Amino acid sequence: MKKLVYLFLFVSFTSFSQDYDDNAYLKRGMSKDDLKDYKGAIADYTKAIEINPNNADSYFNRGVSKGNSEDYKGAIEDYTKVIEINPNDTDAYYNRGVLKEGLKDYKEAIADYTKAIGIDPNLFSPYNNRGVSKVKLDDYKGAIEDFTKAMEINPNFDTYYNRGLAKAELQNYKGALADFTEAIRINPNLAYVYYNRAVIKYYSGDKNGACKDARKAEDLGMDTSSFIEAACS
Repeated sequence: MKKLVYLFLFVSFTSFSQDYDDNAYLKRGMSKDDLKDYKGAIADYTKAIEINPNNADSYFNRGVSKGNSEDYKGAIEDYTKVIEINPNDTDAYYNRGVLKEGLKDYKEAIADYTKAIGIDPNLFSPYNNRGVSKVKLDDYKGAIEDFTKAMEINPNFDTYYNRGLAKAELQNYKGALADFTEAIRINPNLAYVYYNRAVIKYYSGDKNGACKDARKAEDLGMDTSSFIEAACS
């Protein structure tokens, strides 16, 4: 009876009481969520909570709907209530961290991601997002550690690209180049990755490689004429 991924996925219900109990309101709220009727969904979840204030799923789902309605503080309050009922709910910690990160409360976001990781150290997203929050606080070394851990769980474009950016900030150009190259191997159609690799190659003394990447970025729709004029003429 719980949405497992923030904003996107809903879990179907297999059975409900025939009475109009809190589960019935919860189910109707989820149907309204599917229709993007977040106001109506919130009303149903609130009714479910009035009937059964100890059902964490009602608070969780209302938090998702509030997040979709851009009531981020209200959503945080609902996830906090979920955690009070179930202190081991990794999804609640993660979602609350996402909201705090969006509100630029990076230290508190890191605390929530860390709590989720402590409960389940095999989750990809808390490591990746904690790394992003650490970048915002200029903790590039810590961010690289988190992106690397996320990569061990699920190596993908985001982890390589994010780690490459963090390495570039530490002027580890060789490491950044390797990560951007792997990101391009995974997804060769993103202009900004070629451009960032062009900058790294330029600072590494590979002018020809830098110009090649800059022109590739331009072929993919990015205006790199200033870079090309300055570095490739």
